[in-house]
Amino acid sequence: MSKIILKTLINAPIEHCFDLSRNIDLHLQSMKASGENAIAGKKSGLINLHESVTWRARHFGITFEMTNKISSMEYPTSFVDEMIKGPFKKLHHRHQFKIMDSQTEMTDIFEFQAPFGLLGRLVEKIFLENYMLKLIEKRNKVIKFQAEW
Repeated sequence: MSKIILKTLINAPIEHCFDLSRNIDLHLQSMKASGENAIAGKKSGLINLHESVTWRARHFGITFEMTNKISSMEYPTSFVDEMIKGPFKKLHHRHQFKIMDSQTEMTDIFEFQAPFGLLGRLVEKIFLENYMLKLIEKRNKVIKFQAEW
């Protein structure tokens, strides 16, 4: 299983950063390059505890669908979204927020496991870890820009 930890400092209140991180419309804006769409479940606005969204996106020239559910939430300090159906063997994304002086520190703890055993593990290490990190960084830049605007 691969684990990515990414910290982003944002000059905005913790509540604003928390809400932007669970805003489906903003997520879609950050993933325009992959043609991502919300096709089922909660399709716009703020996703909440026990709600799910099904995404459709194109990566590596292949169209994927993935359903994620918010499995825990403690406003405004953390929430977890987990894949309940999709291309990974496992995907667990913890979003944590804390106040650091006058800023909000947003931490992504993103754990995933590709299918296909040893072959999947090799793909994770050689390619997927960096690809997923870049997607999270792109998303966080959009959140930071929107929060600080």
